[in-house]
Amino acid sequence: MRMRKKKNCDARMERCARFFANEPEKNKGRWREVFGNDNPVHIEIGCGKGGFVTGMAELYPDINFVAIERVRDVLVMAMEKAAEKDLKNVLFTDADAERIEDIFAYGEAERIYLNFSDPWRKNRQAKRRLTHKRFLDRYRKILRPGDKIWFKTDNRQLFEFSLNSFCDEDFKLSNITLDLHNSGFEGNVMTEYETRFSELGQPIYRLEAAIR
Repeated sequence: MRMRKKKNCDARMERCARFFANEPEKNKGRWREVFGNDNPVHIEIGCGKGGFVTGMAELYPDINFVAIERVRDVLVMAMEKAAEKDLKNVLFTDADAERIEDIFAYGEAERIYLNFSDPWRKNRQAKRRLTHKRFLDRYRKILRPGDKIWFKTDNRQLFEFSLNSFCDEDFKLSNITLDLHNSGFEGNVMTEYETRFSELGQPIYRLEAAIR
């Protein structure tokens, strides 16, 4: 379902401009300089309304977070959350995940979060899934051996596809669970989707995939 266009989106974006990286490719190789420190950089692709990334930024002030979301009407809500919390360690951009190697240099980020990505259910749409080989190849261009992708979804089909995709591309898998909220995993920060799904009793699938 297409989200209704937000009223006064441009004005709201302007009020939160300090959190927005308008031309992120210009920051390639210099994200730590942009943040003004030497802290690790983590990326969330598809941040939605920002519940996860702002929650993580609060918990981990010594990590710099860059959140990517293509839909500005959604992105503005995430930026407003960051503004309300007066966060200093998170920036947002509306870039496409297909351009990620144009935005980050090799070794510049240590972790990528993929939370409740679009499952693109039809087989002919598989190449659009953020865990398809063509995206995993892009992630390898910015992550070093040992760096990780943290992946969560409520979609069993996408989870199974992703397990196979990570294995086919020789990622090292760990912390695999078919029921995150009953797994004993500590420190989980929920997204807005995750909160809704968990309230409905739906299991959440999770894994960590490390670059070899």
